[in-house]
Amino acid sequence: MTEETPGFDEQQPDVPSGATSDDAEPKAASPSPEEGAAPAGDTGQTAALVAQLDQARSALGERTADLQRLQAEFQNYRRRVERDRIAVREIAAANLLTELLPVLDDIGRAREHGELVGGFKSVAESLETVAAKMGLQQFGKEGEPFDPTIHEALMHSYAPDVTETTCVAILQPGYRIGERTIRPARVAVAEPQPGAQTVKPAEESAQADKAEAAEQPDDKESGGPDEG
Repeated sequence: MTEETPGFDEQQPDVPSGATSDDAEPKAASPSPEEGAAPAGDTGQTAALVAQLDQARSALGERTADLQRLQAEFQNYRRRVERDRIAVREIAAANLLTELLPVLDDIGRAREHGELVGGFKSVAESLETVAAKMGLQQFGKEGEPFDPTIHEALMHSYAPDVTETTCVAILQPGYRIGERTIRPARVAVAEPQPGAQTVKPAEESAQADKAEAAEQPDDKESGGPDEG
């Protein structure tokens, strides 16, 4: 005979009297009114996101334009600073070399007279090398046309063998640094003889007449047939 163990009886759910089994099953949840309105809410949220995206793009474009403008201003500033730095350096070098020009003139005169020898020659050549490294350039040669922007005429004369105002002697060479002239070349100039241009055509006309007169006797000798 089997004994029933107390406490292990299957407990049945409490069902009210008069209720059917269908009533005891849980009912499926019916959709709420909020879930039915979800698509309209999503549309409004999408429109708001699009508006925020457009606003962010507009702000990004403005910031990009500001950055490009600042970069262009910075590049112009760098170029201006570099140009000013070069100008200041050239002015400082020009001021220094201007004070050395009399020394360079003495060196040039000593070289012309053959006195640039020994230790003095070595020192003079070293000084000229340093001046050249700083950008100093010497100019002025005999026979070149006179240019008042780079030449200073100290002597004037006339010469029959020149066709324009010409530098016939360099009394003192000129110096420049780059495009900056720190001292013009001091020269003696010569101009064409006055009236040389009017005499020359007359001489050519006389020579042409002589040549024509020299040809006339030949024409007579080779003239028409002899008389019979």
